[in-house]
Amino acid sequence: MITGKFNWRINNQIRADEVRVIDSEKKQVGVMKLNEALAKADEAGLDLVEIAPTAKPPVVQIVELGKFKYEQEKRLQKEKRKTKSSELKEIRFSPFIAEHDYRTRMIKIEEFLKDSNKVRLVVVFKGRHMGSKQFGYELLNKITDELGDAIAIDMKPKFLGRHLVMGISPIKKIIKTKEPLNENSQNNLS
Repeated sequence: MITGKFNWRINNQIRADEVRVIDSEKKQVGVMKLNEALAKADEAGLDLVEIAPTAKPPVVQIVELGKFKYEQEKRLQKEKRKTKSSELKEIRFSPFIAEHDYRTRMIKIEEFLKDSNKVRLVVVFKGRHMGSKQFGYELLNKITDELGDAIAIDMKPKFLGRHLVMGISPIKKIIKTKEPLNENSQNNLS
């Protein structure tokens, strides 16, 4: 058996009695006995590779093994490139953030959302700030209002120690709730 990412059975490793054969030009030859298929592959100077072992009967292809492995690796790399996983980015705020700092962070949030990344908004409370929790909720409301319908709220604002945390993601099929965020909405979620 071939080692690595793929585990194809080749030539005499194939266990089925009858197989559906595809020739080197990728045209279907038909169903035949394994011995006949092996003879046909040997006659062409190529290998017989089982490409669909669960089919009834199993599908085999007459190929040049090195070229086949190379094509499968390329196909796997191409598929991997297409599936970009979204990352979770984090932006931290102070409940009493200056306007310029706020604008800078908003630009970063918009960039992250444009790249299809999820964003965790964190409002960090220090010392006496804990007595002014409503400013954190107001800040998060301001952010969600400014981003508008371009985002979906994944996680409503929630206090984790001294941090007010909220998760957003770029809108796809998730419907955004339009209720204002405040301390009472957190208690309803618990």
